[in-house]
Amino acid sequence: MAKPKTMIALITGASSGIGAATAERLALAGYKVFGTSRRGARETHHSFEMLSLDVTSDESVEAAVKEVMRLDGRIDLLVNNAGFGVAPAGAEESSIEQARAIFETNFFGIVRMTRAVVPHMRRQGRGRIINIGSVLGLLPMPYMALYAATKHAIEGYSESLDHELRTRGIRVSIIEPAYTKTRFDANLLEPDSKLDEYREVRADLVNNLKKVIEAGDEPGVVADVVIKAARASRPRLRYTAGGLAGRLQWLRRFAPARLVDAGIRKDLGLDAPTVR
Repeated sequence: MAKPKTMIALITGASSGIGAATAERLALAGYKVFGTSRRGARETHHSFEMLSLDVTSDESVEAAVKEVMRLDGRIDLLVNNAGFGVAPAGAEESSIEQARAIFETNFFGIVRMTRAVVPHMRRQGRGRIINIGSVLGLLPMPYMALYAATKHAIEGYSESLDHELRTRGIRVSIIEPAYTKTRFDANLLEPDSKLDEYREVRADLVNNLKKVIEAGDEPGVVADVVIKAARASRPRLRYTAGGLAGRLQWLRRFAPARLVDAGIRKDLGLDAPTVR
């Protein structure tokens, strides 16, 4: 089936950061772009159209996808970017309700969007789904266990889905950034079951996270990789974004597990004696 002259892209979490950068670059590349956020059309400073969409709501997802289909009759590219994290803390410092909340957005939001869009792509006989993952889908992250768990879930879901949909003309890819200069740290939820035992390590890791994000890649680095994956005639399942992400992926694949484990613990000071 020949490609349409104008490709239609739908992007979640497009009000800022990686989502906004991706939407801007896709628009410059000739795509007609529909960005989404919970605030929707009130976002007027972008060069692309914004729709209201809450990825945790079946009704909201269905309404947004129906609106794009009403306006243009097709969706060629879905970029699942919406997500958030819990501030660095012990895993036991988040309640079950908070654990469900982060999975509801970061993982089940992708599932909702995919279920809503795939039937249209199947009828078209083609389409691309790009999920914004993380190197934390390949590596552990002590004190951000729930966030890492959602990214690991995205990896397994995306790889399995790609096998299912390939014969339908649809391909699925995962983009794996490392630290990126976004408002990620400003939007972190505080753990809702804080324990005094973790107070000192929590404070140290929050400060460290701010520093590494400030030194991270610009969102455009990730956006450029999204475009590369979207345009590839033979797309790969996984794409790293940025030099650090590439090095970390290499270490995970080829370095001895004991060496990787020791490096993670050293970076976080996990083997240092506890001061009381």
